Amino acid sequence: MGNDEKIVFLGCGSMGEAILGGMLAAGVPPTSVVVTVRRPERANELATRHGVTALASNEEAAANVQAVQGASVVILGVKPVGTIELCHEVAASVDANAVVISIAAAVSLAQLEGALTPGQPVVRSMPNTPLKVGRGVVGLSAGSSAEEHHLAAAHEVFDGSGVVLDIPEEQQNAVSAISGSGPAYAFYLAEAMAAAAVDLGLSPEVAQILGRETVAGAGLMLAQPGANATELRRAVTSPRGTTEQAIATFERLDLAGVVLAGAKAAAARAAEITAELGEK
Repeated sequence: MGNDEKIVFLGCGSMGEAILGGMLAAGVPPTSVVVTVRRPERANELATRHGVTALASNEEAAANVQAVQGASVVILGVKPVGTIELCHEVAASVDANAVVISIAAAVSLAQLEGALTPGQPVVRSMPNTPLKVGRGVVGLSAGSSAEEHHLAAAHEVFDGSGVVLDIPEEQQNAVSAISGSGPAYAFYLAEAMAAAAVDLGLSPEVAQILGRETVAGAGLMLAQPGANATELRRAVTSPRGTTEQAIATFERLDLAGVVLAGAKAAAARAAEITAELGEK
């Protein structure tokens, strides 16, 4: 994307703001960005914090339509249930060569393309919440009319916030189940470790610190270049040691199977949401 290109966020919640912050940190000038939100207070907050142009649809009903005019990149940042309606609202005003990027989980490329002008380049994305700290991972799937430069523009949107992967759309539900929902799994593990610490006699305050900092520290180790989870685990697991006993217990209770079952349930629910959105 060139510095003179217009980038628009239609809706900018916590995930959208994380993406916006990553773009600006990567060198995209604030003057090239327009954001629309509902409330004037939120618009003022974003404009003050990031230096972008921010419009409030509660003050200007046509804010979304006005914002997309002349844009080369349009990011749909509303919840899945409102994404298709938003596409219908702005479809006639989006430039034919602009790439429309959805960050809504479970909204398919077919649903997006069906709500926009025929031939509109579309990219579906699955970002996760660690984008807020620059450690996110994003899966991108290109629509039927998206060309290489459209996908490259989508990469630039997310490159400042984490790792970006190109994936077939049929794998998006799996990406959602692993990386989209995955941060909650790690937080749940930290909760479980803290609860175990209390059961072993530690105070709740100490238990919270141990659970939180251990999971956070392990994550930082995994983030090092060339890190491998299996190798890191083995390095901590001394033969006949305490960690070996814990891992053996996890394996006997089939913790990996529990994680798989949870991920399958998440992927199945994503497919159900897609079907439900298609019925509206």
